[in-house]
Amino acid sequence: MPLTFTLDPAITPALRDGLLDLWTDVTDAGGAVGFVPPVTREDVRPELLRHFAAMSEGRARLLVGQDEEGRVAATAFLTFNTHRLMTHWLWLYTVMVHPRHQGKGYGRDLLAAAEDAARGLGFEAIRLTCRGGLGLERFYASCGYKEVGRVPGAIRVGPGEDRDDIFMLLPLA
Repeated sequence: MPLTFTLDPAITPALRDGLLDLWTDVTDAGGAVGFVPPVTREDVRPELLRHFAAMSEGRARLLVGQDEEGRVAATAFLTFNTHRLMTHWLWLYTVMVHPRHQGKGYGRDLLAAAEDAARGLGFEAIRLTCRGGLGLERFYASCGYKEVGRVPGAIRVGPGEDRDDIFMLLPLA
């Protein structure tokens, strides 16, 4: 059954808790979403609050995918570029699909919903970064994104474990 996507849902305690659970579960399953496992909800909470602050300031929008039971199953934050010469594109951050839903095509659905949202908001491109060493760049490339830059060893996930920071771009025009 497909996910139901909502741009800018009301931030309720249930949604907040669902986002915390999603982020924690994705990280603990090995997902590259800003942390190294294991994490707790309390580890993730400050970062989620930073995203909420950006939303309240009008600098970001939240896209949420919910499963047939109404649980948060996928998410991405569409973050506006504040540099006055780069306002024609936005960043896609914290792209996540819950591990119980992986392999169902929901990642592609989430990226398509993000693309639709960005187009609807009048943007010409989406940029994102991903952590090397996990094959994420191949997934994003299969969804139309092109690698436009790479910083070798920019992400340190542990002692002696450095990963590339890969920049991807999806032109919308």
